[in-house]
Amino acid sequence: MNRIEEKFRRLRRLNRKAFIAYIMAGDPDLRKTYELVLELEKRGADIIELGVPFSDPIADGPTIQKAGQRALRNKTNPSQVLTLVARLRKKTEIPLVLMTYFNIIFRYGVDKFVKDAKKNGVDGIIVPDLIPEEAGDLVRIAKENDFATIFLASPTSNRERLEKVIQASKGFIYYVSLTGVTGVRESLPAEIKKYVLRIKKLTAKPVCVGFGVSRPKQIKQIFEFSDGAVVGSAIVDVIEKNLNKPEIVKKAGELISFLLNPKLLNY
Repeated sequence: MNRIEEKFRRLRRLNRKAFIAYIMAGDPDLRKTYELVLELEKRGADIIELGVPFSDPIADGPTIQKAGQRALRNKTNPSQVLTLVARLRKKTEIPLVLMTYFNIIFRYGVDKFVKDAKKNGVDGIIVPDLIPEEAGDLVRIAKENDFATIFLASPTSNRERLEKVIQASKGFIYYVSLTGVTGVRESLPAEIKKYVLRIKKLTAKPVCVGFGVSRPKQIKQIFEFSDGAVVGSAIVDVIEKNLNKPEIVKKAGELISFLLNPKLLNY
């Protein structure tokens, strides 16, 4: 059992849901990414997704695209991200998941990528442009190394597709709340609950909701029927607004505190 599975088991015992925070590794730089991970954990994040920058991020909206471009301008590469995780493992045991695109893994070498990621302390991977039918090698190698492969389900996923996603997924299933790219949304589709419950009828694996989640009321709503909520663009937006400011880490942390406890903090 890896850290992700252990985290969900612990949260279930406590009758709690997972707050999953996404940031782009290397934005604004790797040193700040290190500080941000520790700050977000301190503020209540249960799992951290680290984006590995890629030049053609088809699932990402403008906010995360710009973060990826900033990281690429800093020459952030996969090896540096793995080294960052190794450094973090000296300070924290929070589950860490990489989110990137298959071209990076393919060029690195699937077997080598999984083994190097695991060795440096990564717990799993999300690859938005990789479907279960084409993920055989990744799933097999990941299973051999107790490494989570987290696949996406969406409002357009039929029963056959859901069963394939469930079979290939380890750690949790990532339900995409809408048909579109990442980004802050004023409101989320009313049908989310129905779709999530449909998945949960098919599996005991945790189901977490992401894409568009950015407000306390949305998180509260999602927690009622899912196992967790993923917030990315809202955090990355705070980072962008505070680039080159000394309070950048603090501001990102304050957002987490507000999202989880809005009555305790005027944000």
